[in-house]
Amino acid sequence: MMNRRRQLLKKLGAAGLLSAGGVMGFLQRALAAGNNPVPPGLHKLTGQVSVNGQPARQGQLILPGDTVVTGKDGEATYVIGQDAFLQRGGSTVSFGKSMADFMRVLNGRILSVFGKANREIRFSTATIGIRGTACYIEENVNVGAGGTAQTYFCLCYGTAEVIPTAAPQEREIVKTSHHDHPLWISDDMKMPSMMVTAPIINHTDAELILLENLVGRWPPFYGQTEARY
Repeated sequence: MMNRRRQLLKKLGAAGLLSAGGVMGFLQRALAAGNNPVPPGLHKLTGQVSVNGQPARQGQLILPGDTVVTGKDGEATYVIGQDAFLQRGGSTVSFGKSMADFMRVLNGRILSVFGKANREIRFSTATIGIRGTACYIEENVNVGAGGTAQTYFCLCYGTAEVIPTAAPQEREIVKTSHHDHPLWISDDMKMPSMMVTAPIINHTDAELILLENLVGRWPPFYGQTEARY
């Protein structure tokens, strides 16, 4: 296990995630600690990051009802209970006051890992019921020759119920073990289906390991297969 951690740290360093502008000492400590979670709150801030319209500060708790906004050059890594998040630049994410309205991704990109309780995630094109899993979301992205706005959703591992907003009858139970079924989700009723298969984009296994370590866990694929993404 220690040798695997060294290899992972080397990969993170090569990717720039342990540099001055990337994931700093708290993540190195999390990886070294293994099963010991870090305290809740904001653990890494880069560039412009605000909570409820006010500049964010290191260690600040993210509470129900809060909205986290990262500027174009911003990035935030934070822990809420059993969940950990890597919110990329140019993103707005709001947290509700119940598990039935746990998180709304208004725009941008976020990678998340979740504990065992049931939660609902909402974005413009779908509602996701999720439990004990990890996912990556890109909201309001443009794809295709016509630049049609769609949402990207990758269930990195676990089980989720995906309910398209425009066609709830197309709901699907998605089960994956290692990025097996990424989706583009649309609300364009001219499309033959609101959900189509997508490639794996813009998130890595190393980042998932990093987030799970922050909350004292390892992802299910770790140790079973080489991290490829």
